[in-house]
Amino acid sequence: MQASASDGARGSNNGKRKNSSWILKIAAPTAHGGMNTTSRQGAGKPYWKTGCITRPLWGSLAVSPIFCSSEGSLKKRFITALRQFGCASVMRSQKIRMKQVHRTLVWFRGKDLRVSDHEPLIRAMEDGEVIPLFVFDPYFFHPLRARKLPHRIQFLLESISALSDSLSSLGSRLICVSGSSTAVIPDLAERWGVTQVFAHRWTEPFGRVRDAKVADALSVPFKLYEGETLHPPGTLRTGKGSPYSVFTPFSRALRSQARISAVLPPPQSIPPVPKVALTDNENIPDLKGLGIDRNPSLQNGGEAAGQHRLKLFLEKHAAGYSSGRDQLGASATSRLSADIKFGTLSVRTIWEEMEQVKTDACAESIETFKTELIWRDFAYSTLWDRPEVLKHPFRPAWKGFPWQNDPEDWKAWTTGRTGYPVIDAAARELRETGFVHNRARMITASFLCKHLLIDYRRGESHFLKYLTDGDWAQNNAGWQWSAGSGCDAQPYFRVFNPFSQGEKFDPSGAYVRRWIPELNLLPNRYIYRPWDAPEEVLAKAKVSLGADYPAPIVDHAMARERFLRVAKGHLKRGE
Repeated sequence: MQASASDGARGSNNGKRKNSSWILKIAAPTAHGGMNTTSRQGAGKPYWKTGCITRPLWGSLAVSPIFCSSEGSLKKRFITALRQFGCASVMRSQKIRMKQVHRTLVWFRGKDLRVSDHEPLIRAMEDGEVIPLFVFDPYFFHPLRARKLPHRIQFLLESISALSDSLSSLGSRLICVSGSSTAVIPDLAERWGVTQVFAHRWTEPFGRVRDAKVADALSVPFKLYEGETLHPPGTLRTGKGSPYSVFTPFSRALRSQARISAVLPPPQSIPPVPKVALTDNENIPDLKGLGIDRNPSLQNGGEAAGQHRLKLFLEKHAAGYSSGRDQLGASATSRLSADIKFGTLSVRTIWEEMEQVKTDACAESIETFKTELIWRDFAYSTLWDRPEVLKHPFRPAWKGFPWQNDPEDWKAWTTGRTGYPVIDAAARELRETGFVHNRARMITASFLCKHLLIDYRRGESHFLKYLTDGDWAQNNAGWQWSAGSGCDAQPYFRVFNPFSQGEKFDPSGAYVRRWIPELNLLPNRYIYRPWDAPEEVLAKAKVSLGADYPAPIVDHAMARERFLRVAKGHLKRGE
């Protein structure tokens, strides 16, 4: 079977192996003299035993001599066996059909850590033996590198461990090895006698380059399946055949034109891993060995934990999502972003579950949530068509923008000491939990770019470092949207007011009080403007501005006017 990898890379069939695995099937006669061609062992589950002939209660007779030297000798041995079963007459009238039994390497990456709705795994099971594999690339799992991504690494390792447990419960095992994927995959495929490699397609440019290198190095087919998004990135086009650059028409096209694949159920069992692969198995790294202390504030990783979060959201919060999703102190959001990022839940599963619970009472909220999933597809499609956005502004006019990048302002923003409570609460939440409410992300990103004139790419990198759900496509899209440089971004002249944003979306001050305890005793009217509080109010609240909590590092009105002046001048020159 010839199958393609991304960017035109294809698995090669040039290095044909001398040995092949075959299933030989022939229908047994039925009581009425016809032929029974349906196995009673279960659809898609051939009944075979290596090197011998077997006969189910009714149905097909099968033989699977592994690595038989030739098809001709196999037929002779099979005919002899059939005669022993008294089926010589069948042999004379029926043509023997040969089907190759594959040994498929299913390459799990960091974005599909589940057994449900996992097409590479399901398709591999249809063909024979399956070797589930995860490669711990030293680029990410070297202690010096891993310590820079503590939240993602913790969630990732928990999800890999959960995947390993799931595969073991189904009769298989997750084989773990260390090394560079571009070298490890071809080497293991050769040594393990693999006949094909299956995986999910990646959108990020570095993943596409890696997969192309793997495909070139393999001597067997390498097939990539869709599963990262609702619809394959880069396939929806405008009437002129160009990529969409505005979200609304993209959303309409996806809803009306795209065919979202049905969710595949999890397997009930998986064939055992061939012994040849077990000798290379390594232990899953632990946090301590990577120099990372476990953070109890993070969400638990793994497919079961993700399914529990989805169930909880659908039962308790989905109906109020549309009206409550922007409230900073509420629990109206799904908290599924890390599950989507690491693929412990597929976006198709979430979409389908949303459809199943939709009623008149929650229809608006369900559609609002589905629109957010489409925003994700939009970001992935943009990255597929314009991979350069990871390094440069989407809008050419923003190239060379005169960011100031003041180091003291940067330090204050990253450590939660700007003097703006909503900004500082978001900074502290990020560092402690690996999560930030989406509304808070927009407010704090706008503040960094437009109040402090710091390059959005610095904020983008900081978020990737600490966010558990740090996703290249969505993170880049969010930061470029906030700065004004991105695809379908907000206008550059829209500058969020950090006072009014906090007061509007957290009127009780619950969000600030949770993350800035030094302001906990302030009345609601001053919680977002502590410097406006009278001295007696500050004294009663035990707040000493400048000591317990800093004064604002920049004046809002001045910062807004400065950004508009700088942006207008630069963008006018770029027209």
